[in-house]
Amino acid sequence: MIKDFEYFAPRTVQAALKLAAKYGDKCKIIGGGQSLLILMRQGLVAPDYLVSIKGISSLNYVRDDDREGLRIGALTPHRVIEKSRLIQEKYPVLAEMETRLASVQTRNWGTIGGNLAHADPAGDPAPVLIALGASVKLESLNGERVLPLEDFYRDFFETALRPGELLTEIRVPPPPYRTGAVYTKFNVIESDMATVGVAASVTLGKKNSICQDIRIVLGAVAPVPVRAKKAEGLVRGKEITDDLLRKAGEIASTEADPISDIHASATYRRELVKVLVKRMGAQARERAAAA
Repeated sequence: MIKDFEYFAPRTVQAALKLAAKYGDKCKIIGGGQSLLILMRQGLVAPDYLVSIKGISSLNYVRDDDREGLRIGALTPHRVIEKSRLIQEKYPVLAEMETRLASVQTRNWGTIGGNLAHADPAGDPAPVLIALGASVKLESLNGERVLPLEDFYRDFFETALRPGELLTEIRVPPPPYRTGAVYTKFNVIESDMATVGVAASVTLGKKNSICQDIRIVLGAVAPVPVRAKKAEGLVRGKEITDDLLRKAGEIASTEADPISDIHASATYRRELVKVLVKRMGAQARERAAAA
């Protein structure tokens, strides 16, 4: 049973910020609202005020230039990202990830900003965007700040958003030369939430196969998306061989902090990390070599 609440639907960012500042932690901000409404129906969240920003059209956009990189408005639907020709050509891993996010109906209504702010540790976009070095713009009546996405998450369903603050934009820097990025998740039902998700980005030397940089990000194995920095350190500066990636997967599994639930045991999730890190590392290497 959903508790009674007062509903607002501002049409501008400024109007939304004023409402968020006025009602503070007594209100919840919703984009598509699909995830939040489930929590409200379960009685886990009971706001006195609900502020829907879905109608703020100025936050629905996809832009890119060679200097600043990709800019995605927080209210851009997943389906727009999936079908964007620009993203398919320059940031293909984002479009590929979206094809496996829930159903077409969900992707048509759900927004990228809402997904990130909801902070479900099994969500698909966050690991990919962290692997791409993304940051988020957060706005309030006091101004704005930009935060690396990997620093945005604090705990289960908890973020660095302050009272009265909105996530308004996702920023992805231009990919370095000879960089390849990939993502996959293991799930029993296609398009279901990840049992384990792994994103990897690899940058190779300009004239050789030495790893100049690597990012390995794990999803659904901890309260927040996890950068497997020890595994990254093993690979960085070396030629990426299958044996090296196998060792990186083993190390990454120790950096995860999974739980056991109805989907999989913690031990099984660690084994999945080993397999998927090796697989995604190899695929990212291949994409970087062909870039």
